[in-house]
Amino acid sequence: MDLFFLRVKALLWKEVLQAIRDPRLRFLIILPPLLQLVAFGYAANLDLKNIPIALYDEDRSSVSRELAFAFASSGYFRIVKVVENNSEITELIDRGTIKAALHFGPDLASRIKSRRTALVQVIVAGTNSNTASLVQSYSLQIFERFNRSRLKQIMNDNPRMKTILPAGPDGIVRPEIRIWYNTNLVSKNFYVPGIISLVIMVSVLNLTAMAVVREKEMGTMEQIMVTPIRPLEFILGKTLPFAAIGIFQVALVGSAGVFWFGVPMRGSVLLLFLCLLIYLLSILSLGLFISTISRNQQQALVTTFFFTFPIILLSGFIFPISNMPTPVQVVTYANPLRYFLIIIRDIFLKGSGIEILWPQMAALLGVGLALMALAVTRISKTLD
Repeated sequence: MDLFFLRVKALLWKEVLQAIRDPRLRFLIILPPLLQLVAFGYAANLDLKNIPIALYDEDRSSVSRELAFAFASSGYFRIVKVVENNSEITELIDRGTIKAALHFGPDLASRIKSRRTALVQVIVAGTNSNTASLVQSYSLQIFERFNRSRLKQIMNDNPRMKTILPAGPDGIVRPEIRIWYNTNLVSKNFYVPGIISLVIMVSVLNLTAMAVVREKEMGTMEQIMVTPIRPLEFILGKTLPFAAIGIFQVALVGSAGVFWFGVPMRGSVLLLFLCLLIYLLSILSLGLFISTISRNQQQALVTTFFFTFPIILLSGFIFPISNMPTPVQVVTYANPLRYFLIIIRDIFLKGSGIEILWPQMAALLGVGLALMALAVTRISKTLD
C-alpha cells in the first residue's frame, strides 16, 4: 500500500511540474477562466435598457412632448431619431438602427382634452422575439403610468370629477402595438437562424483547427516543408474542403429550418450564400491560426473552446450587445459572428437585400481578411 501511494505521489508530482513548466499549459489553465469570468460578469445581462427608438410626432403638443419624455426618461428607451414620415421608420428598422417607433397622431392632445380615448401606435421590430416582447411590456407600463398620472391630475384640479370619472377610459391614451416581421413573436424564427450560424462556426472551426496540427503529429509536416509548396497553396488545400463542408451544412440545416421548423425565408438565397462565403473566410482563417499555435490536437481542441465561448457570448446571440459596457462593445466589432447573425436573420425574416446589409458584409469581410493575413503570416513562418 505504501508503494502504491508512493507511485501515485511521484506521478502526481510529475504532472504538476509538467503543467507548471509548460508555458502554453500555464496559459490555458490561468487565463481562459479569468477572461470568461470577466466576460460573463459584464456581458451576461438579459435586462434591456436604452432601447433605441424613433419618434414620429404629428401632434407636436405639450401632451405629446410629455408622453415622449415619459419614454425617454424611463431608462428603458432612448429616442435616437425624430422622423417626419412612415417611410423613415421603415428604413431605420430595416437597417437595425432602431428597435421600435412611437407614432403620435395629429389629434392626440385634442382627444385627451375632450375626454376621449387617444390612440398611439407603437411599431416594434419582431425579428428578436425576446426584445420585442420586452419592448411591448415596457411600453404598456409607461402608458399605464402616464394614464394614471393624467387622471390623478384631472381629479386634483377638479375634485368633483372623482364622482364623474371613476376608473373609466375617458381621456386616456390607448396604445396600439404592431409587430413587424415576426407578428406572433415566435421565438424559433429568431433562434433557428442563429443556431445555423453557431453550428457552422463550431464544426468548421474545429475541423480547421486540427488541420495543421494533424500534420505535425503524423510527422508529415516536415515532408511538406521541403516541398516547393507555397503558403497560399497550402492554405487553399487545407481550407477549401472545410469551406465546402460548411456550405453543405448551411444548405442542410437551413432547409430543415425552413421546411421542418417553418421559419420564413423572405430574402435571397444567393445573397445568403455570398455572405456565408465571407463568414467562412473568417472562421477558416481563425481555425488555421489556432492550428499553427497548437502543438497537438488536444491543445488545438482546448484553444478552440477558448475562442468559441467568447465569440458566442459577445455576438449578441444570448445577451444584447447594447447592454454591455462600452469597452466590451468595442471588442465585439472584431467578432465575425456578430455580423453574420444580423445578416442571416435579416435575410430570413426581413428579406433585406445588399443595399441594407452591405455595412455588415463589409465589416465581416474586413475581419476575415485581417484573420487570413494573420494565418498566412503564421503558416509562412511554419513552412519556412
